[in-house]
Amino acid sequence: MDKRFGRAVSYILIILGALLASFSVACILLPNDAIDYGTAGIAILISKHSGWNLSVCVFAVFLPFIIAGAAMLGKEFGIKAAVGSLVYTLGIAAFEKVSFEINTEHFLAVAFGGAILGAGLSLILRQGGCIDGSEIFANIIIKKLSDATGRDFSMTFILIAFNACVYFAAFIMINKNSALLSLLVYIVATAVIDHFTDHFEAIKQVTIITKDVDGLIKDIKDKLNKTCTVTDSYGAISGENKTLVCYINYFELSRMKEIISAHKGTFSTVTTIDEILR
Repeated sequence: MDKRFGRAVSYILIILGALLASFSVACILLPNDAIDYGTAGIAILISKHSGWNLSVCVFAVFLPFIIAGAAMLGKEFGIKAAVGSLVYTLGIAAFEKVSFEINTEHFLAVAFGGAILGAGLSLILRQGGCIDGSEIFANIIIKKLSDATGRDFSMTFILIAFNACVYFAAFIMINKNSALLSLLVYIVATAVIDHFTDHFEAIKQVTIITKDVDGLIKDIKDKLNKTCTVTDSYGAISGENKTLVCYINYFELSRMKEIISAHKGTFSTVTTIDEILR
């Protein structure tokens, strides 16, 4: 019952986050000559350049990334990404028809809109979902690099490069003012997201104290294709234990939590890592 309730709350928060994000884009950013970032920004550029319906463009651009994310990150992530993206798309279609305008300078409106967008995306990310394909794309690249080299990489530089291309396209296809306002959206939104998700694009170190070391290592290897560093430890009450240290990315956290919760008597912490030296 508790697990079902928690899952229901998770989906409600994803829906709320997607509605906040779509409201910000349709009612604040677009009327003030700014665009969203990531794949949503690509969809907006396609819509502006072609005259096609924005919600249709958003759905068409999001769909391949959702499918790829489900294949790479699992069924649960795919369902959450699909729900968030669908609500975001429907929200765009609905809010475009709403007569709403912030009667102030573009700069202030865009800063306010970026904060609302960041808050909505934070709700989605904290529940293990995602509606922006750029993050899924970055995760796929990181996973391929990690599998090939055995090293852990941050998504930061891939996301920056992806969005730099989006804003350069906005500079060429729309105008420089729109590109600069959109860059402000990115700065404000990512600042809010980083605050509430503790730098989701960074590497996460999971430290696990357990007696069931063999079972945990097997599950982590089978379900995440990750390895761990194992050391001996001793608890004042629990006695002898093993401490596992594992490095994962933000989108693997929800699956790691499921693995840990399946092993009773296990204690764990998560830390954000800026850099790993070798």
